[in-house]
Amino acid sequence: MHFYACIIGSEILNGRRADKHFEFLKEELSKYGHELFASFIIKDDKNLIKNTYKLIKSDKNSVMFSFGGIGATPDDLTRAIAADVFTAKPLQRHKKFEQDIIDRFGEDAYPHRIHMSDLPENSELLFNPVNNMSGFSLKNRYFFTPGFPQMSHPMISSVIKNLFNKSLKKYRLTLLAKTSENTLINIMKKIPKDIEFSSLPIINEGNVSVEISLCATEKEYVEKYFGLFTNFLHESNINYNLI
Repeated sequence: MHFYACIIGSEILNGRRADKHFEFLKEELSKYGHELFASFIIKDDKNLIKNTYKLIKSDKNSVMFSFGGIGATPDDLTRAIAADVFTAKPLQRHKKFEQDIIDRFGEDAYPHRIHMSDLPENSELLFNPVNNMSGFSLKNRYFFTPGFPQMSHPMISSVIKNLFNKSLKKYRLTLLAKTSENTLINIMKKIPKDIEFSSLPIINEGNVSVEISLCATEKEYVEKYFGLFTNFLHESNINYNLI
């Protein structure tokens, strides 16, 4: 699975608000051995939101958590765009959500708040523990929540706990070597694509070093290719530490 975050909010990009979603989602996924594949912070712009959703939908392994834009004000664009991209049909009134809005606001549900219950076809509600104004999901893959962290984060925690609580155990090996990346490039080229690989250069008071990290689901597989680095470093008398 490829987990995506789509954080919608012009107020984040212009500095009026600080993002609270990325760090939360990263930590919540990590509890179950998952990690984000990509994260987007985008303006409340119709074409930008639509194109971002289309990009994520084009990944057959995608799971998306979208934050913001599901209210009833003119800048709340998410519901209509989600219907267009993920169902290719108009918004439809969700009867239970409609009743929830009426129960909470009475006559004040009209003429605006009631439109929060216009959702993409076959939407499932995501319970909002703060005020019962729900988020919604499609196909147990695409999840749409409010921009308010106190509302959206409990929704996301529940989704991940119930739907994405199983993952393959991953094995990671990491070393810090007192050399440059350039020294190890020929070995880097030998690492298979199905091994998660990273090379992070470090410069500290003029001293150059590099952090090499490999990760995969099979321990012996990781050890085999990690050994290419440790053997080379040992044979080249280059100091390194496992971290």
